[in-house]
Amino acid sequence: MGRRHVEVGMRIAAIFPGQGSQVVGMGADVAEKSQPARELFERAHAALGYDVLALQTRGPEAQLRETQYSQPAIFVTNLALYYAGGEALAPVVSAGHSFGEFCSLTIARALTFEDALKMVVARGNAMQYASELAPGGMSAVLGLELAQIREAVSRAQTKTGARVQLANLNSPSQIVISGDRAAVQMAGDEMLERGAKRVVPLNVSGAWHSRLMEPALERFGPAVEGAHFELPAFDVVSNVDAQPYRDVQTIQKNLILSITEEVRWHETAEKLLTYDLDLVVEFGATPVLGPLMRRLPNAPEVLNVTDFAGVEKMQEKMRVRA
Repeated sequence: MGRRHVEVGMRIAAIFPGQGSQVVGMGADVAEKSQPARELFERAHAALGYDVLALQTRGPEAQLRETQYSQPAIFVTNLALYYAGGEALAPVVSAGHSFGEFCSLTIARALTFEDALKMVVARGNAMQYASELAPGGMSAVLGLELAQIREAVSRAQTKTGARVQLANLNSPSQIVISGDRAAVQMAGDEMLERGAKRVVPLNVSGAWHSRLMEPALERFGPAVEGAHFELPAFDVVSNVDAQPYRDVQTIQKNLILSITEEVRWHETAEKLLTYDLDLVVEFGATPVLGPLMRRLPNAPEVLNVTDFAGVEKMQEKMRVRA
């Protein structure tokens, strides 16, 4: 009865960050204070064959930054924070940034936790493999219009013969480019000349969401194609095309494409707002998407749940509204 009351009385979107949201110590307090979270880390330990919570808690930070470790760690932590919220949490829609979408598909029961974790591991390993074959870089561009960024990227490709492209469209004023380091540098220099406020090289080990990741596709594809999917129990908006999934085949196709294609987060966030939301909750160790959501015109209230204190704050807000 409580779940039905919250569904009727409060329309919630659950959102999940992806790579880069990891931090040493994440997940420790929620695993200590929440039984559902603790059990999820135990299931992850059994599936992974190593204690991901111990890695997150103690580091080393350099290992936690490696893609094959950071992606499973972020995935499990995001979901531990979500499930610590309890059964009364009943979103009407969900979305995740890049591989954070696996969290959305899991809570919508399109995938089991174990199947999703297997794919996250396969994805991280495949991307690490591709990054070792073709080292690249990424830079965040702040304060320059999309059309000018695309022009600079195109010129850098022509001048260098290298691969560079838009990777993350996080907001109109925050766009990430990715590709060969020389081309990323050249495009970034031109953007500064054209008036960009800042161009910030990112501390990443590969050129995510670019053609440099193409060798990962053949390694990751079989993991997706061999997994069992159901239609989501509620809408999950894809960050590849900013549309809710309506068939399993599109889920599989987009999960594979997401390795090399742009993350269209801004469009995804705008799509979420069409659901007449009362509350958006980001579940992740570091606030990444919540601040972007707050900047949208007519955005609802946004909460960031980064630890157990955040879980309690969310639960209290839901009790008041109920």
